[in-house]
Amino acid sequence: MTDHPISMPSPELAAKWVHEIYGNTVVIPLQKPTLQVIEHAVRWGADQELEACLCEVSFLHSQALADRVREKRRRQQPSLKEKALKGLANMVERGHLASDLAADLRALLEQVDDE
Repeated sequence: MTDHPISMPSPELAAKWVHEIYGNTVVIPLQKPTLQVIEHAVRWGADQELEACLCEVSFLHSQALADRVREKRRRQQPSLKEKALKGLANMVERGHLASDLAADLRALLEQVDDE
């Protein structure tokens, strides 16, 4: 989860929020599952804000700009297929794999649906 471009609140800030919500009567330890819920909530909120801003930009007849901003701010992890193709290219470049075999493997990988 650390690949996401949104910075997460510190554990101290998360603890402060929990204390503000539940007060002194309830003590909730900030274990990993609790922190993961907070991370997801922060990311969801940031994504909602980004999409609202991009919607405004696209209304100004600049869908291309909105798409570029979205790509830069919420870059997706490469698919397994993309990783395999890049690794294949690196192996050929370094001389670890014959180019004819690499061409066959590349053709095979291109037939796989990219998910």
